[in-house]
Amino acid sequence: MRTLRSDARVDVQRQSPVSRGLRVTAAPWTLPTASDAPRAPIAPALARPATASRRGVTAFASAASPPAAPPPPLPAAAQRTPEEQVLAQLRNVIDPDFGEDIVACGFVRELAVDPAAGSVSFTLELTTPACPVKEMFQRQSTEVVKALPWVRDVSIRMTAQPPKPLLPESGRPGGLAKVRHIIAVSSCKGGVGKSTVSVNLAYTLAQMGAKVGIFDADVYGPSLPLMVNPEVKVLEMDPATKAIFPTEYEGVKVVSFGFAGQGSAIMRGPMVSGLIQQMLTTADWGELDYLVVDFPPGTGDIQLTLCQTVSFSAAVIVTTPQKLAFIDVAKGIRMFARLVVPCVAVVENMSYFEAEGKRFFPFGQGSGERIQRDFGLPNLVRFPIVPDLSAAGDGGQPLVVADPTCATSAAFMELGAAVVREVAKMGGRPVRQAVYYDQQQDLVAVQLPGEEEFLLPPVVVRENDTSATSIDEWTGQRKRDEVPQDARPTAINPLGNYAVQIAWSDGFNQVASYELLDELRRYAVPRRGPVAATLPGGLAAEAHLA
Repeated sequence: MRTLRSDARVDVQRQSPVSRGLRVTAAPWTLPTASDAPRAPIAPALARPATASRRGVTAFASAASPPAAPPPPLPAAAQRTPEEQVLAQLRNVIDPDFGEDIVACGFVRELAVDPAAGSVSFTLELTTPACPVKEMFQRQSTEVVKALPWVRDVSIRMTAQPPKPLLPESGRPGGLAKVRHIIAVSSCKGGVGKSTVSVNLAYTLAQMGAKVGIFDADVYGPSLPLMVNPEVKVLEMDPATKAIFPTEYEGVKVVSFGFAGQGSAIMRGPMVSGLIQQMLTTADWGELDYLVVDFPPGTGDIQLTLCQTVSFSAAVIVTTPQKLAFIDVAKGIRMFARLVVPCVAVVENMSYFEAEGKRFFPFGQGSGERIQRDFGLPNLVRFPIVPDLSAAGDGGQPLVVADPTCATSAAFMELGAAVVREVAKMGGRPVRQAVYYDQQQDLVAVQLPGEEEFLLPPVVVRENDTSATSIDEWTGQRKRDEVPQDARPTAINPLGNYAVQIAWSDGFNQVASYELLDELRRYAVPRRGPVAATLPGGLAAEAHLA
């Protein structure tokens, strides 16, 4: 241990994906001696392992986490009660995604048995109403229970857990408080059919039984007014609360700038970003299982604002077989990885067409496989060149609504099932990340997934800001502006899945990524005295990752 004097300064230059240099200014704290050996880079969201649990799969796994205790052994068959016999049979029904039986997953509820009448009834409460294997669960459960010699009748009620937002209502903006999962659909390159995929995916999820909304985030070229034909074509606003009421088509809530009436078509980036943020967060979405967000092309301010405004559960990437599309899509996947939004599927649109019994690939092959291989995406779905797909969209009715039994609609059902499956794996038990300022300790507390809380002196966090305000973008050198030693956090708020925004007492605003805070762990100091309660007044930030 060594004590830094008030006039001492330590500069540590590090190669890091998020910081070009870390420095610590002396303060009246005792800091551990830091090793200059480089630390292993933090894996992006795409590569982070997921671990199964009784309720799902958490986004991050702790190596120190003990294995789940095995279920208690059932008594011998001769000693089992009728209820135990039924549960023993139901343990033969395995969830293919979680790898556990439906009893261990907690799906079996309200079991009622009447041995005299030979009747059994129970509820299967699944994680989502859009579960792609719910019919299989119902069929297999009926078969295994009827295998008991005394059972003559089996009644199963299929239901789903009520929507539980990833963030508590106090931590998610306005109208998104009751939205369970938010799905980004992005391409980064225009003209690849992203809006067509977004709309048909939303209506596929609705056909699977979910409550769904879709938000068109492209202000410059909104697509929803052409692709759906709602009876009410103008968004309305509550004059008292300023809440926007989504319009609705075929049971799906829709919001688009194209439904906002006539307005200026020439707007700068900050204006557009603010408008998108306002429309997304003030819309009264109500209770939704999935909100599909149709991203505009690119990886600029608008996309960053969206990921900072809300916590996305997952992203679907749309591309075409061309090499140029692959280059742009790779940028988008890296953006989502940096913002800790897991990409769960890649869609290769306009992949091929069929004629005279043969399949032709006019734009080449292999782009989708390369994206899936290079970035470790779990699902790849190909869509052919089909005139009916674009014709249905141009006519104001998505193809999955106009012709739900065609081959293309079946491909969208495959995509919808993949999204539901991957989100369910990650969203069963949200992992909390919390950053707050403990006024009693005069320290910034950081809690990362699967790890113990650590404490940082405020000056350490402040002096290692990685923004252009603190680092010269041309030279990469840290600017030598002095940081007030008495600067303290006045508010800490989450930015999407990847960072917190810290307001400082001298008026400075800092975006501190969880990756940067983890890099600063080496300068952690011990706690003095009892743990202080989370302080009121916006000083704490908590994020739940899907």
